Amino acid sequence: MVVDKKTKAFAKQLFKLSLVDCNISIEHVSQALSWIEKYQPRQSLALLKLYRYYVAAELVKSCVVVEQAGRVSDSVLNQIATVMGKRYGRKLTVVTQPNPALLAGFRVRVGFDVYELSVASQIASLSV
Repeated sequence: MVVDKKTKAFAKQLFKLSLVDCNISIEHVSQALSWIEKYQPRQSLALLKLYRYYVAAELVKSCVVVEQAGRVSDSVLNQIATVMGKRYGRKLTVVTQPNPALLAGFRVRVGFDVYELSVASQIASLSV
């Protein structure tokens, strides 16, 4: 699907209007979707897809995903959230996921950035 520049710019503008203090506002997103449904602008499907992409990318930036091989204490998770929050300049929520393939240690993802300190990554670097 070919999307013209005006549709891209409009999706970006809708996304900017959905932010309140650099955070996604559920109310503003709902108002934007209602407006799109009511007025059905040109290339509305492409507009919705782009808008969803921008909102999803912003939501991913506010979440810290910690993959761990074993149990990680709540104090360590809070420290990770605090350090990453200072680094990225925003309040982050922590989500944990078990990953036995790491052997020991953990992998931290914030948006598209990955920080890994695990035995599996160290063994992989030795075998190269």
